[in-house]
Amino acid sequence: MVPVQHDPATTRAAIRAFVRANHPDVGGDPEVFAAGLAELRCHRPRDRYDAPIVVMHRPRGIRGLLHRISARRARRHRPPRVR
Repeated sequence: MVPVQHDPATTRAAIRAFVRANHPDVGGDPEVFAAGLAELRCHRPRDRYDAPIVVMHRPRGIRGLLHRISARRARRHRPPRVR
């Protein structure tokens, strides 16, 4: 079993290494894979979604309509994304 650290990047790397080595598609045992994955996932930090909730004010009425129209026009004239 891979030792688990509390650093999110290290934890993710440990899970990926375990999956690469023990996945049933590459010849690993399904029961060992499921048990090991459950154990590694229980050590993940739970504070990922503990950010403060921010409520954004969205203008309504004619002002909101004009804002949405101008935003749509700005998106339309934006250069295309290159991948």
